[in-house]
Amino acid sequence: MTTKMEYHNPVLLKETVDGLNIKPDGVYVDVTFGGGGHSKEILRRLGPNGKLFAFDQDEDALANALADERFVLINENFRYIKRFLRFHGVRSVDGILGDLGVSSHQFDVPERGFSTRFDAELDMRMSQKNDLDAYKVVNEYDDASLRRVFYDYGELKNAPALSRTIIEARLHRPIKTTDELKDALAKYLPEKVRNKVLAQIYQAIRIEVNQEMDVLKEFLEQSLEILNPGGRLSVISYHSLEDRLVKRFMKNGMFEGEPERDFFGNYSVPFKLIGKLIIPNEEEIKINNRARSAKLRIAEKI
Repeated sequence: MTTKMEYHNPVLLKETVDGLNIKPDGVYVDVTFGGGGHSKEILRRLGPNGKLFAFDQDEDALANALADERFVLINENFRYIKRFLRFHGVRSVDGILGDLGVSSHQFDVPERGFSTRFDAELDMRMSQKNDLDAYKVVNEYDDASLRRVFYDYGELKNAPALSRTIIEARLHRPIKTTDELKDALAKYLPEKVRNKVLAQIYQAIRIEVNQEMDVLKEFLEQSLEILNPGGRLSVISYHSLEDRLVKRFMKNGMFEGEPERDFFGNYSVPFKLIGKLIIPNEEEIKINNRARSAKLRIAEKI
């Protein structure tokens, strides 16, 4: 059985929560509850009248719920943040924290299929309620769709070759497990770069299965709507696709194009950036290898 401490080591714990600039009687949201590390630290800084709402779509995370009357855990995808906060009578908040990507626990449970270390059925769902899983992506997507997944989400230049090879392999029999997928793609996995390329392939499929880019966009747009003026957004991302979206949105409140200028030629932007990009120090990376690619950005709603 997984203990709470093993479930997920919170990355950049102090820096992320510091970034929220917590007011003792404020209302805060942790949209990626996991093992509850960040949530515990937020609660530690809240007074008796403060409130913390947390989201996690993974049912495994419910076992880590915190016994605190100031705390509410919502077992839903954070793309629905606005809807479920309204359900709880909350229309605006003072700070939102997001630690994106896959939790340590999800990587460490072989049958979830997230890790390149284990053989498992092709799953990769962050919520077991999802219909789409890695098996469907690998066995049912057509050439153009597979190519898009590998190119857009894995940034793999040989996406067409990977797609063709998978389609040829599954003509003989379905590709059911992660090892069968590795075997099918063996010629693209030379020993020198094997782990790096596998990580890109897994990342691409996982992002597609969980619609991670769409979810992130919806979450960021809603965060802007529900944050009070002076409220903070503190987000950790783990790969360049996520970080680009977060960086761009915090800079000008948009994912594409440029914000409009006012009468005086100044850009009208919704956020003020707080500090510079924060990355973990060597000591934290030594203790928690997952932290090595983490990037923290903080913004305040104007």
